[in-house]
Amino acid sequence: MISKVKNAMSTLVGGMMPHGHHQHHGSGNVHHQNCHQDGLPPRFPYGRPEFLDLTPELLQYSTEHASRPVLTLKRDSRLPWRTGYAETINAGKSMLNEDQASCELLYVKKLSNKKQRNSTLLDDNGDGTGIPLQYWGVFDGHAGSGCAIMASKLLHRLIRDRLGDIAHLLENPSVTPPICLAKNGSPYQLEVKKGANSTQDPEDPNAITDPSIRFHTEKTVSLESLIMGIIENAFKQMDELIEKEKTSFTISGGCCALAAIHLMGKLYVANAGDSRAIIIRNNEVIPMSNEFTPESERQRLQYLGLLRPELLGNEFTHLEFPRRIQHKELGKKMLFRDHTMNGWAYKTIIEDDLKFPLIYGEGKKARVMATIGVTRGLGDHDLKVYNSNIYIKPFLSCCPEPACYANAVRSQGDSVRHV
Repeated sequence: MISKVKNAMSTLVGGMMPHGHHQHHGSGNVHHQNCHQDGLPPRFPYGRPEFLDLTPELLQYSTEHASRPVLTLKRDSRLPWRTGYAETINAGKSMLNEDQASCELLYVKKLSNKKQRNSTLLDDNGDGTGIPLQYWGVFDGHAGSGCAIMASKLLHRLIRDRLGDIAHLLENPSVTPPICLAKNGSPYQLEVKKGANSTQDPEDPNAITDPSIRFHTEKTVSLESLIMGIIENAFKQMDELIEKEKTSFTISGGCCALAAIHLMGKLYVANAGDSRAIIIRNNEVIPMSNEFTPESERQRLQYLGLLRPELLGNEFTHLEFPRRIQHKELGKKMLFRDHTMNGWAYKTIIEDDLKFPLIYGEGKKARVMATIGVTRGLGDHDLKVYNSNIYIKPFLSCCPEPACYANAVRSQGDSVRHV
């Protein structure tokens, strides 16, 4: 009986929230209804992915926790690569659906001026000229929907704009990317012909001051590696943008981010979080991502806790133990694991070991600082340990793990799946 009442209240209250956000998107007279308790407006109004094309009535219906309707593409909707999509709200853990997704066709081209290069709000399709880029993104939100919504709106634009900086290199894929670029983006060559110094402008910032310098070893960097590095930096820029705009807008929570980019016949996948991407081809399953959890990144987290003990707030220890240590066990030997270890060993328990372990739990129940079960993603800049001033963000990385699938020419029976 209690659960039925709870579901009914969740349906009533949850169904009202998106409608208010939708009104804010089109009208200014309900601005106060959509402000956070600190008085800041949301960066983007709440909604579901744009390609679902929901009416206000369907948007409100999608928040019903009791019936949990499954939202899919409309019959007349056509997404590239025959993309399919389905979603449903959780069973009541949060009032609104905190997850987001995006599917965009973009065009990469060299940006003409500095204002364009610094912009993240250009039209997605532009004038339809340039190198085509197909983008898919899935964002698993937590502790609010604001971060996932913002990432779904802007991450693909950041990737496109950063790729625009090397558009001249993408137009010549057979040429190895130069090691150094001049300020105008053209290849910068250190070697010069004899007597060339006499014709150089002494005030030229690209002028060679020491022609005798020679590099005997140079690492060859492929175009694929350059693109993956740009995607990684775009994730970092997205996280920095979220932190910057939190001073002016309400951007709640954080999110795991999984992006797939098809560019010039290759498929690039970048994952920051515990989402998964796989390719199914000729009945073969090809994993394209790994989960980043407290268990999979234990050694990185422990090493950071060792190097920066002030981040632990004198409440946690970077060492891992099979269970909590009791005060009466001081002086005894117990199994432990440090950042340098894959196995376990015994150590004598001291007073400092009585602190709560930085990583505690096992499997799906593993948590960082007894709070969060994922170690990479966007946002979470304000996330703290419960009832303390210890920030968890320093232990969370926004850097994705990129992968490239070279043979990405699509054929019948192929599919790429995001989970």
